[in-house]
Amino acid sequence: MPLADLTPLQWVQRLSQLHDRQMTQIQLWDAYYEGRQPLSYMAPELLQEVDDRLRQVVVFWPQLVVDALDERLDVEGFRLGGSEAASSDLWDHIWQVNDLDEESQLAHVDAISMSRAFAIVGAGDSRIDPPVITPESPEQVYAERDPRTRKVLAALKRWSEEQPDGSKEFHAALYLRDATVWFQRDSAGSPWEEADRDDHRLGVVPVVPLVNRPRLADRSGRSELASVVPLSDAACKLATDMMVAAEFHAMPRRWATGLGDDDFKDPSGRAISALSKIAGRVWATRNKDVTFGQFPEANLSNFHDSLNQLARMVAAMQGLPPTAVGLASDNPPSADAIRAAEARLVKRAERKQRVFGGSWEQVMRIALLVRDGEVPPEAMRMETLWRDPSTPTYAQKADAVTKLYAAGLLPKEQAWEDMGYSAAQIARMRAMEDDALTRLTALDLHALSTAPPTPAPQPGTPAAQAAVSGWSADAADG
Repeated sequence: MPLADLTPLQWVQRLSQLHDRQMTQIQLWDAYYEGRQPLSYMAPELLQEVDDRLRQVVVFWPQLVVDALDERLDVEGFRLGGSEAASSDLWDHIWQVNDLDEESQLAHVDAISMSRAFAIVGAGDSRIDPPVITPESPEQVYAERDPRTRKVLAALKRWSEEQPDGSKEFHAALYLRDATVWFQRDSAGSPWEEADRDDHRLGVVPVVPLVNRPRLADRSGRSELASVVPLSDAACKLATDMMVAAEFHAMPRRWATGLGDDDFKDPSGRAISALSKIAGRVWATRNKDVTFGQFPEANLSNFHDSLNQLARMVAAMQGLPPTAVGLASDNPPSADAIRAAEARLVKRAERKQRVFGGSWEQVMRIALLVRDGEVPPEAMRMETLWRDPSTPTYAQKADAVTKLYAAGLLPKEQAWEDMGYSAAQIARMRAMEDDALTRLTALDLHALSTAPPTPAPQPGTPAAQAAVSGWSADAADG
């Protein structure tokens, strides 16, 4: 059956099945980011030996990789086509009202770690309320694209709500081009029933995916953790093995010959535990035939070297500076060395800005459509303004911007943006300039209006002769 002929209920069933197929992998990416991944490479025999005394040592490299990129992705405004300044309407009345300066960061983290996130646009509670924009997790939302236009054909959000009696009520929202349909059911196995419907007639699905690392043949994206997870698993295994070695081999291991079970009893005559036999600090016996000794302790430097080697591989694959993974040297690097080490990370952040910026621009266009009923032509050439992902010192940046502005190569508005000021700060500085110019003009006009009139020079005086000579010279030149 063609997708255009599917009923809303059929769409819910189709999107639910497609979403469920990817849910296991999405939840696994989330577990790696949160440090809840299962222990890998551990032999079952060793697990039985150490029993409940073994706890995995988690090396949070997946979280480090995601946060290193997210920390350099800050939206600072939107500029409409043909405009030199950022749009205060989009920033103040849509972006800030929806708390997207904070919520957008959550979307970036989910997109980088779990391959994609979503933003859903809807109408406010009343006609005068601004559009509602909510970033959404890929654990709850799934969208299907048109294979020809690559635009979203339909999207589904599923969630559950706990009832006072402890049971759960399941809900779903189906987003289509001309309508949004809500469903609900009492249990996970019961059929969906339509609960409400909104025929908005927008002509576009109000759900925008924020996709990380899309490919031509796979628009669903790829997690940034795909390349670091094997190295993280190996590091967790080595770190856990190091703790096991510290438990059994880092301390000197003692041995004794000629001891019997009667020698391992407390003063009351009760047998002591096996752990006390192993870790007891003092061994003593009245048996003269017993011989004591100890094995040399283990050296844990091999674990340190292996972990450092894995850290170098993570830094090389993800473009992280060595200091980000703990590879610090005794001699602090110079400023140029720091910038060179961050070059790849900065470039990767700029690539993320370009991809995510296109999605946020589409979100703002749909918000304008919901609010105004149309998208102005200049909004089709919208540009997302991002904070500079590099980390130059403030003095270096100010010096470079000042020289470009003084040479006439940079207008003042662009100089403000290059210095990292937000759209709100630039608007406030522009208002300060206009206010200062207004006060200066008012003072000049007041000075001219209150100044005493200049008396005309008397005939025969030097001033009059000079004025006549100047007029004659001007007339002769004319």
